[in-house]
Amino acid sequence: MELTEIQSITAKVRDNVQKVVVGQRETIDLLLVAMISSGHVLLEDVPGTGKTMIAKSLAKSLQGKFKRIQFTPDLLPSDITGTHFYRQHEGEFEFRPGPIFTNILLADEINRATPRTQSSLLESMEERQVTIDGETHKLAQPFLVIATQNPIESQGTFPLPEAQLDRFLLKIHMGYPSKEEGLDILTRFKQANPLDQLESVVSTEDITTMQNIYSQVSVHEDVLSYLMDVIEKTRNHTNIALGVSPRGSQALLKAVQVFALLQGRTYVIPDDIKQMALPVLGHRIVLAQKIGVKQGDAEAVIEEILADVPVPTELEKDLVKG
Repeated sequence: MELTEIQSITAKVRDNVQKVVVGQRETIDLLLVAMISSGHVLLEDVPGTGKTMIAKSLAKSLQGKFKRIQFTPDLLPSDITGTHFYRQHEGEFEFRPGPIFTNILLADEINRATPRTQSSLLESMEERQVTIDGETHKLAQPFLVIATQNPIESQGTFPLPEAQLDRFLLKIHMGYPSKEEGLDILTRFKQANPLDQLESVVSTEDITTMQNIYSQVSVHEDVLSYLMDVIEKTRNHTNIALGVSPRGSQALLKAVQVFALLQGRTYVIPDDIKQMALPVLGHRIVLAQKIGVKQGDAEAVIEEILADVPVPTELEKDLVKG
């Protein structure tokens, strides 16, 4: 597979998902960025905006396995990873894999589970494996976690700690549809659910191949320096108590490389960094405890940083050559 083929493959997936999901092209593209760069996604929005629907539509567009877990306070780590079951007649233990052994895992309302259960996802998200009773089990490839949470409800929830938020490549807010999109939704779902007729358009082998080659996208040294200037600014900003870690800078690089491919380019430009900065970096910073500064202002702080950091110019010829 050539790098130039990735745009046409992802376009097929996007068009397929949009047979069910009205609008939300940016959200679909961000999910594709996470999938190809082997990252994970945290979808945060109010109930009923289509978080679960878009995850299911993406999963059905692939020839892979899909599992959904409804996170609740009584959910145990073994309910996710699996457990060893004693077979009395044979006198031996048998491993019964949990729903995490899949290609796409929808962790619905992840912040309703206890921190102990939330942490059971950490090893699988980072290392693509789970360890149970000292035995390590490899997960399927590709493996993508799409977690959802409701930002307006706090009763009975357990906010994700910074260390776990950092495991998510992207944090996405979907938002409400426009009036025209709302009318389209009513018309599309009036008689039947189009998700039931959705068929796969890409194989898991194609996804794995794209995951193995996207890093060939070229990044000019001046663009790389611009990316690091943005990261450094988060570490020195007066309204930020905790800036972006080296893992965050690597995540941004991976995301912009895939995003460039989705735009039909085999090289990264500064605008790619501007487009991906908020979903990649917004949940990785901790704002300082100052009067008038709220954690919800992360978006404004990131935009301020992007406005302040000088953008390298006159790069187009070098980028095309590179």
